[in-house]
Amino acid sequence: MNNTYCVIMAGGIGSRFWPMSKTSRPKQFLDILGTGETFIQQTYRRFKSICPAANFLIVTNLDYRELVLEQLPELTTDQVLCEPMRRNTAPCVAYACHKINCKNPDANIIVAPSDHLITKEDVFTKELENSLRFVSQNDALVTMGITPSRPETGYGYIQINGNIKFEGVSNLHKVKTFTEKPDLKMANVFMDSGEFFWNSGIFIWSLKSILKAFDKYLPEVNDLFAKGCKYYYSDEEEAFLNKTYSECPNISIDYGVMEKAQNVYVLCTDFGWSDLGTWGSLWDNSDKDENQNATKGANISLYETKDCIVNVDDEKLVVIQGLEGYIVCESDNTLLICKKEEEQQIRQFVNDVKISKGDKYI
Repeated sequence: MNNTYCVIMAGGIGSRFWPMSKTSRPKQFLDILGTGETFIQQTYRRFKSICPAANFLIVTNLDYRELVLEQLPELTTDQVLCEPMRRNTAPCVAYACHKINCKNPDANIIVAPSDHLITKEDVFTKELENSLRFVSQNDALVTMGITPSRPETGYGYIQINGNIKFEGVSNLHKVKTFTEKPDLKMANVFMDSGEFFWNSGIFIWSLKSILKAFDKYLPEVNDLFAKGCKYYYSDEEEAFLNKTYSECPNISIDYGVMEKAQNVYVLCTDFGWSDLGTWGSLWDNSDKDENQNATKGANISLYETKDCIVNVDDEKLVVIQGLEGYIVCESDNTLLICKKEEEQQIRQFVNDVKISKGDKYI
């Protein structure tokens, strides 16, 4: 039996990428980079070399079940775990782990978001294999830390404390602290210290270790999902989840478990990672023309325009003159034109549109 399982978290609505990402089809189901694969398809393919198709679980919103099955046709309905409401990542992980526990208590599990960019996939695979070997032999919770390339204020950080030697692996460290997103001054201090790494949100652990941690640090969440063993893989699972999620706190796995546990380790590495959480990060990771414009669309003409990101459907003709540092995105019945440096306002735009126009454009 192959004991490696992969849990892909795919329930977000991607509001920061509005209007391209909408509630009906959020960014994990889109080919934002124009690669021919959506984010969730890329993520699935990335893990398939070390995890058999039968050992994948996709945790998503009930509304996205058919989208997952359409984009990942190798999976069965039982492998798509549909949350009835959003309760952050700790309940998501607990649900998946307890469902795996019904079939294979000896599982080693990778947990990863569905919408991250990884450009050095061979490095990533090697680091995953090292992590899986470590957690299969130790009571350890491992996260992947990314060597920072700039003083980034949009990511959480992990501070390391001492190197761990394990079978030729030299980049494994004990975690000292998890730190929230810093301001620019503190981000520069983090960079200069050499002790801080970006928190990728990718976790590796044995099922036994993570369930023990849940029992110790989030017993109320653990107990709720432990009761489901007789309902998982049955017609009663949905009714059980509706009740369970209504009683479940909204809490992240980072805050609920990882920041409290004493057996947390970080594998410090660089595999070309970005969470692609913003239009700015998409611009950073896109091919650009001689004027630093990143465009996606077959019929775009730019004049005296630079440092822009333009994303439109291929059948649309778009002519832009005189813009600098803007996001221009047209999707279905919605056009957004927004300063790139002020993209944090997009969430407010979405809220305002929802209040004034309803859900039609969201």
